[in-house]
Parts: sequence; C-alpha cells; structure tokens
Amino acid sequence: MKLKKYLTLTRAGIIESLQFRLGTLVIVLGNMLYLIVVYFLWKAIYDSSGTDVVNGMTFSDTLIYLVLATALFNFMEMYFVWEMGRNIQSGKIVLDLLKPMKYRSFLFWSYSGSFVTTFLFTFLPTFIVVTAVTNGAIPLKINLLYFMLSVVMAVIINYSIDFIVGTICLYTESIWGINIMKQVIVTLLSGATIPIAFFPEPLKSIVLYLPFQSIYNAPLTLLLDGSPKTEDLLMILGTQLFWCIVMTAASKLFWKVSIRQITVNGG
Repeated sequence: MKLKKYLTLTRAGIIESLQFRLGTLVIVLGNMLYLIVVYFLWKAIYDSSGTDVVNGMTFSDTLIYLVLATALFNFMEMYFVWEMGRNIQSGKIVLDLLKPMKYRSFLFWSYSGSFVTTFLFTFLPTFIVVTAVTNGAIPLKINLLYFMLSVVMAVIINYSIDFIVGTICLYTESIWGINIMKQVIVTLLSGATIPIAFFPEPLKSIVLYLPFQSIYNAPLTLLLDGSPKTEDLLMILGTQLFWCIVMTAASKLFWKVSIRQITVNGG
C-alpha cells in the first residue's frame, strides 16, 4: 500500500516533467556546449603533455568519463534544495509537514519522476551514442549490473547530502550561498568535473574515502571496467554502502533536531 502511494508521486512527477519539454531541451543544448568546451580543453591538455596516457587514462578514456559524468549528473540531480528553501522562507513547509507522509520521503518521491524522464531523455541516449561512437569502448558485461547497484546508492547519498543542505535553511532562512558552495564541493570532489585519477596523490587518497566520490566516480569506475578485481569491487560498493547508511542516518537526525527551529514569518 505504501509503495502504491510512492509510485503515485512518481507518476505525478513524470507528468510534471513532461510539461516542461522546452526546459529539457535547453538543458540538453547547454550540455552539448559544455561538452564541446570540455573536448577542446582536454585535447589541449593531452596535446601539450607529449604522451597519449596521462595518469593512466587516454584522451578517449577521459572524454568518455566526462561525457558520462555529465549525463549522470543530469540524471541524479533533483534540485529540490531551492524549493525546500523557498518553502521554509514562505512557511509553506508547514502544509507539507501536515501531509500523511514523512516529509523526507514525500520530497524524494515527489522528485523521483524526474529520474525516469532524465534517464530516458538524457542519460540513456548519451550512453547509446557514446557506446556506438567509441566502437565498444564501454564493456557491456556484468559491470552494467554493478553500475546500476552503484547508481542506486549514489542517488541515496546525493539525496541525503542535499537534504542536509536544505535543512540548514531552517537556521539561515537563506539557501543560495550554501547550496552553491555545496554544488562546487560535490562536483569537484566527486570527479564530475575532473577525473579523480588526475588529483595529486595525497588528495586522491583522501577523496576516495569521502562520500562525494561515491556519487559519480564510483558508478563510472564500475561502468568503464568490464572485469573489476573482486577486492576493488568490494571496496567501491562497500564504501558506498557505508556512506549510504551514514548520510541517511545523519540527514534524518539533523532534520529531527532542526525541525524544532521552524518559524513562519508573520505568524
């Protein structure tokens, strides 16, 4: 019965997403321009390096990684932090808290429909095109199963981080600066803008144990490796599972403590 309620919210989210097709088109065009810049930037880096392999990655490897990272970013980002901040500022969040569903669950499932639409219209087409253009550079083996499992945990971690950031608005009543800072930190330390293989060794060792790399670097590492070693596989998935539990518990606890701070302007 609970699942039926959640899926109703997912269906409503899909219908809402399809009403803004122009917005989806703008996002796709923006990503194309971004990827063109990325292509020429990294081509210049490799041309100036004097070698075909930099930090264990060829130019083709790097480009595939960054293209898929961009598609994965569009697939997993829910952008609910802005709405959460506006609802806290306006007091509308009080109405959401009165709904017969926990606020954290309601928020997630309300935006879950965007996962379906962005997967069908952005990630899947990008994945198919990259696979076709690179003549099978992406192995299509059991790594796809590992990738799907990794993405599920990445979504949970990403959502928990965003929920913590949104909850901070209960104290600050402003979310813009905090959310921008969060986006910069996550996209940089997750490997979404620069592959973690290019990080300096001391920083790389630290980043691999932070929750951010579990969002983008972990799924992409499993996707691009057709036959990962057992110890590497267990390390990646184990680290993700650890951060899933920790970040979920932290976001729930932080919300439970912070909800006492809620105030409604003018009332």
